[in-house]
Amino acid sequence: MATTLQPPLPSQPVLRLRLAPHGGLPRSLDGAWWPRSYDLLVELPRLLAGLPRVWGHVTSVTVNGAAWSAVPGRILVSNQVVRLRRNLAASAAHTVVLLAPGRGRWDLLVVPPDTPEVAAEPLMAAAAGDPGGGTPASAS
Repeated sequence: MATTLQPPLPSQPVLRLRLAPHGGLPRSLDGAWWPRSYDLLVELPRLLAGLPRVWGHVTSVTVNGAAWSAVPGRILVSNQVVRLRRNLAASAAHTVVLLAPGRGRWDLLVVPPDTPEVAAEPLMAAAAGDPGGGTPASAS
């Protein structure tokens, strides 16, 4: 009897996310996210799945409407509806805002997908409060 080898299942790319340590001081940024593309319908579910569980269920996300290829009003992520909002303000050009009722608000720097790693790593480290750089950004 012959055995057929199955090709390996495609693995999910590592989420490029670096979060600031939880602390009592207010911060302007809670970390950084470096998506692999400007396809929000692909990238946002990966981001939300990789967030710390203590953040709870994110129900609203505000993104720069000019940067992303498509921003529908809502998206279904893990059988939960997430409302998407567009912000066209220049001050929000490279951020994403996540809201979880009763849990909080988190502002993440969005490093453009086409940024070379040598430039992205220092940006992510600085947004996470790690000026030394540290280890590669990944959360899952």
